[in-house]
Amino acid sequence: MKHLAYAVFGAWLAVHSMPVRAEQLPDEPVARPAGVTRPATTPAAYRDALAVWKSPEDIAAFVDATFVYDRSRALALAESSRADGRRVDIHTPEALYVKPSGVCVDLSRFGVETLNRIDPSYAARYVMIEFEPVVIDGRTLRRHWVASFRRDGKLWVYADSRRPGHVAGPYHTIDAFIADYARYRGQTIVAWRETDSYLRRTRSVAGSAAAS
Repeated sequence: MKHLAYAVFGAWLAVHSMPVRAEQLPDEPVARPAGVTRPATTPAAYRDALAVWKSPEDIAAFVDATFVYDRSRALALAESSRADGRRVDIHTPEALYVKPSGVCVDLSRFGVETLNRIDPSYAARYVMIEFEPVVIDGRTLRRHWVASFRRDGKLWVYADSRRPGHVAGPYHTIDAFIADYARYRGQTIVAWRETDSYLRRTRSVAGSAAAS
């Protein structure tokens, strides 16, 4: 019995000594590989990609194959970090192409600016989505960024760090996308807006809720 007791205690100690994975961030991809390899056909430089890519799907394919979520950067960009006066610059598309690692706002900027460079007729814009706040590791997270564009008179959304490479749509309105996205995320969305910039601005009304 003594040997059995030691064996049980040893098993308990082994399990409870194992490192516990930190809680997944809301914007973090689900079941995403930790690292990926660029396809051999990937253009060598961003300027070369601009000359080759013709559609949102071309951009999404690159994102799907290369994008790696940066958890530490997400916490650094959290609202509570900004309230402490910490400034973190958003990656330029050129920088993200060289090192495809970042968070939602980095990826949405890549999606908006890249698509507008290769074909302005898509009218790519940012979509800011504000969820009910979540606190992880002492940081408050609530805002999420994706990119929208128009095609054949309909709304489409992509460059989403939660599901890299996915192109969602078509939708008749931004409100239809928001309702669909709230169901997908399983979270309450309290505010949203389409905008031409990821930079913060003064309070305004978006959808049926105030956005800041």
